[in-house]
Amino acid sequence: MRDRVERLLERLVRASAVERIAVSVAALFASILVGAVLVFVSGGFASCRTGLELAGWTFCYNPVQVYYELFLGAMGHPLQGGWSPMNYSLATTLQQTTLLIFTGLSVAVAFRAGLFNIGTQGQLVVGGLATAVSVVYAAAIVPGGLVGTIVLIPIGVLVGAIFGGLFGAIPGALKAYADANEVITTIMLNFVAVGVTSTLLSWQFQDPNSSNPQTQPVPEYAEIPTIPYVGFGGRMDFSLLAFAFAVALMVGVAWLLARTSFGYELRTSGVQPEAAAYGGVDDKRMVVSSMTLSGALGGIGGAFWVLMVHGRWLENVPELGFDGIAVSILAGNNPLGVGAAAFLFGILQSGSRSIGTATDVPPELVGVLSGLIILFVAMPEFFRMIGSRYVGVERERPARADGGEAGSDDGGDADA
Repeated sequence: MRDRVERLLERLVRASAVERIAVSVAALFASILVGAVLVFVSGGFASCRTGLELAGWTFCYNPVQVYYELFLGAMGHPLQGGWSPMNYSLATTLQQTTLLIFTGLSVAVAFRAGLFNIGTQGQLVVGGLATAVSVVYAAAIVPGGLVGTIVLIPIGVLVGAIFGGLFGAIPGALKAYADANEVITTIMLNFVAVGVTSTLLSWQFQDPNSSNPQTQPVPEYAEIPTIPYVGFGGRMDFSLLAFAFAVALMVGVAWLLARTSFGYELRTSGVQPEAAAYGGVDDKRMVVSSMTLSGALGGIGGAFWVLMVHGRWLENVPELGFDGIAVSILAGNNPLGVGAAAFLFGILQSGSRSIGTATDVPPELVGVLSGLIILFVAMPEFFRMIGSRYVGVERERPARADGGEAGSDDGGDADA
């Protein structure tokens, strides 16, 4: 039995990109089928005036309508007349996609280094507050208008990345120099982030003109601008420029991991830490660097949450960091796959609202449907991660610093 399981996991690990996509698509259709049955049966226990009469039962929920709203409602119902691509529903979908790209990349970078960063949420919270405060204070000395936009937005994003990176470096240093489990430290630091930022807000940065726990609003010219005529309206809290930046960052991280020596050392440390150390990689430095980069990406997510969505930092920060964990797993920790996974999450979140307004399906059942889709699509990649880590399938043969293969006769004993 064990051998059969190991062979199955090995097959998952060695699956090509086309095979993995085919498995994910099949899993998506399977989740829809199971969810449709669940919706239909649940409708038999609901109360309604009209519905499908069958064997003396009245079934109130139409699975076809539910999934129509879930997927096409998230786009603003493109099959209906008068549809515009610049609609509010699509803006909400892309807004969530943009933010989840940042948090998904944050988790993926740590996973590729063999680390489990559960603290992206805390890094996002810290980076968001740092962004809001820095932009508000910098606006007092920076001219307004276009100059303010050009200066303040990069300052806000950079400060968010720095503070998120510093907060991510803490569990990295604890892991590297004290052998503290990064799962435990990052989870606990999420609570530390919430407590510290809430205290700082009430102590120093609370907006005096509001009773809500929030910072002063950043100037309007310091928010992420929209593209005139071809972009979404300012009231939709979404900017195509932010989305373009997220996509560019996604490509940049993929290039960093695949085409640079730092990325090679990071990936090798995650797959074959012993061989990486034999090849001259400083494992302590790599752990700290990986967690710092991961935290910086989370901090950038917090910066865009402030500068694109709200224009200020609010104490009630959505759980984008925790969603980023599922996004990364769904993408197989591939930076380029993070975009597609984040878009799926954006559709599910926006489409869930559409179901709530167009049908009588309770939100709890809608959450179950979204969870089924995520579970079915993510599980093959999850088992693939288990296979690559514990079954011992060798996906890539690391090289020594001198260019030879680890364990080859011409370079000495790899076990030395």
